[in-house]
Amino acid sequence: MKLTGAALTLSLGVVLTAPGLSAQDRIDMTDFPRPIEAADNVWIEELTMLEVRDALRNGMTNVLIPAGGVEENGPYLTTGKHNHVLKVMGEAIARRMGNTLVAPIVAIEPGTPENTTTPGSIRYSRETYEAVLTDMATSFKAQGFQNIFYIGDSGGNQAGQREVAERLNTAWADEGVGVYYIPEYYNYADILAYQNEVMGVEEVRYSEGFHDNYYITSIITLDDPRHVRLDERVAAGKASINGISLLPIEKTLWHGRQLVEFRTEATVQGIRRALAGTADGSGG
Repeated sequence: MKLTGAALTLSLGVVLTAPGLSAQDRIDMTDFPRPIEAADNVWIEELTMLEVRDALRNGMTNVLIPAGGVEENGPYLTTGKHNHVLKVMGEAIARRMGNTLVAPIVAIEPGTPENTTTPGSIRYSRETYEAVLTDMATSFKAQGFQNIFYIGDSGGNQAGQREVAERLNTAWADEGVGVYYIPEYYNYADILAYQNEVMGVEEVRYSEGFHDNYYITSIITLDDPRHVRLDERVAAGKASINGISLLPIEKTLWHGRQLVEFRTEATVQGIRRALAGTADGSGG
């Protein structure tokens, strides 16, 4: 049977419905056999419903909710800088953790929308931002996820994530679900120190006056060099930031991988402390 315009309805009996489909023709997806091999992917939005269902049944009950932002980042980085970083970091953290999927990135951070006059910048009100975090966590709880982790790549993400985690843990205290704000993820000062002192790539933050850094750029390049306008910078003779060349690109990618490894380990250790009940952040 070929279904057109199908929409999923999730409930105790998961059914696939379509306009005009009679009740007897509905397909119960609760135990519908997955007809194809599951993709090797940790991003929920890139998985099929059956792949997520089966991941949950196989014990993949941790979920990361990453939050970024859209803002001014100088003449070379796209406004989605933090979201591009999260594409790299979300993948690395989930795979290091195991049994972890990654939610769609909360791409907009909180602020004052009416004062957001910088071209391309976007802000949610604080109330909207916290409502989005709450509704996402509530959705995952309803599906059977047991541990929900908030990580934020921008400074504006942090307070709202902490407050929502505290609020939900109070509300869900007896329901066997923990919500954790992971402050260890937002560690850019440590990243800069690691780059300067351990990697030996010395950078003075924002020395060129742009909201841009070599360490950020090198991580984003692992996602897609177009997001740092690499080809255009090379053509214009601008393939450097804060005095550090992006060329050869293999060198920048190598540095990016070291920084991702450093940040992944710090975050995973923070998650493990949270699960053990020894973290500074909020957790159930």
